[in-house]
Amino acid sequence: MQKLADLQADFAAALMDPALPAPAVVQRQVKLPQSRRFDVYRNNMMVSLIEAMEAAFPAVRRLVGSDFFKAAAKTYIRKEPPRTPVLLLYGESFGDFLDGFAPAGSVPYLGDVARLEWARLYAHNAADADRLAEVPETDLESTYFVLHPSLRLLKSRFPVASLWAAASGSDPSAEVDMKRGEEAAVLRPALSVDVRLLPPGGYEFMAQLAAGRNLGEAACAVLRSTPEFDLARHLQGLFQLGAVVAIENPTRDRQQKQTQP
Repeated sequence: MQKLADLQADFAAALMDPALPAPAVVQRQVKLPQSRRFDVYRNNMMVSLIEAMEAAFPAVRRLVGSDFFKAAAKTYIRKEPPRTPVLLLYGESFGDFLDGFAPAGSVPYLGDVARLEWARLYAHNAADADRLAEVPETDLESTYFVLHPSLRLLKSRFPVASLWAAASGSDPSAEVDMKRGEEAAVLRPALSVDVRLLPPGGYEFMAQLAAGRNLGEAACAVLRSTPEFDLARHLQGLFQLGAVVAIENPTRDRQQKQTQP
């Protein structure tokens, strides 16, 4: 008797490859010639997954057209099938796939647009933040910022945020300069997902904070690569965006604990 794990592996492989026959156990259970019921199920599964991809990546679909998108999605699904029955976040690696998808070679920015769209999907379904503190006036350099759990950062050699805005209908009149790259932050501070184009140094600054650097360390790291970095401006933008959910200062917290009775 075939082991359950082997049966499941055969079943999954046959679902993803139309050239494979239905698993033997299915053929024994089904009376229709060549297990046509399995063929119908396989086709319905692929259609459903493509529809999920279309819902997740509408801007990519608009940029390349429906037929091209369906063909790309089908190839991706067979290469990277879902690992969970929950499809809310399916497609995380779609941008990487498009980077190496030969037919998409004439639209080299497509992968970055897909990464931005998946970041919006992630932000939409991420956990809510439940704390917000103000920046303390003292010991600012040693302060750590806890960033919103939905935050995703993107850095592209293409105008990825402008391309997405134009293709998604968010800003149809957006000016797209293909000669410059863009950096963007994606997050859901309230009920809707926000895509924000970052000024010079913004990506690096937020990435440093997200990596666990305190404010002083993050600012110094950015200044080395971006001398025009304006800390006050970026701090203001950070809070306006709703990216900070908590403030931590180990020195202050330790002193407070020591003074407690």
